[in-house]
Amino acid sequence: MRMLLVEDEAKVSELVARALRAERYAVDVAADGPSGWEMADAFNYDLIILDLMLPGFSGAELLRRIRRKNQQVPILILTARDATVEKVANFEAGADDYLTKPFAFAELVMRVKVLLRRGPITRASVLRVADLEIDRLTQQVKRAGRRIELTPKEYALLEYLATNPGRVFSRTMIIEHVWDQSFEGLTNIVDVYVRHLRSKIDDPFPAKLIRTVRGVGYGLGQSAEA
Repeated sequence: MRMLLVEDEAKVSELVARALRAERYAVDVAADGPSGWEMADAFNYDLIILDLMLPGFSGAELLRRIRRKNQQVPILILTARDATVEKVANFEAGADDYLTKPFAFAELVMRVKVLLRRGPITRASVLRVADLEIDRLTQQVKRAGRRIELTPKEYALLEYLATNPGRVFSRTMIIEHVWDQSFEGLTNIVDVYVRHLRSKIDDPFPAKLIRTVRGVGYGLGQSAEA
């Protein structure tokens, strides 16, 4: 699952992103209101974590803009402001939860998981492609009933491919969605991780699900041409 963190304090942003990535979530980071809105407008995130005191324009304004565009994405407010009247105003504006600073990272992760479980009913929590099953809440992967252990990046790559079975994703698209936007490596890192995934997802089974479309990229499912 992919999240957007909008936080202008660099140290807080780094620590929050690190805690979420340790839980196998992909995290995009913005440091001000305008860049946060640009990213929220361009991508469909599973959850947004939003500070209120932001440069450019406030987190409250960003919250209103996001809600005008998207009524479903869960939004967690993360801020030092703890006045009841302000909490009420932000809940009325569309926030789903509110965590005041300082906070324990264990509580942040717990609240994130609760919001994801409550998340939009239109978003499937379990992805299925043939006999492959991916539980997006527990991050467990099974094929033909057999549990498959994946590293965080292997899981993120598989989940991304499984969100649109049969669709072909370019290496650049995969880098942008599975790795952080600041990732500066070469796109051949995708090829390396696809090989890792194949060794676990495809090699032990007669039917192959991961497909290479030469000159384009990778897909998951029988409709992607080899």
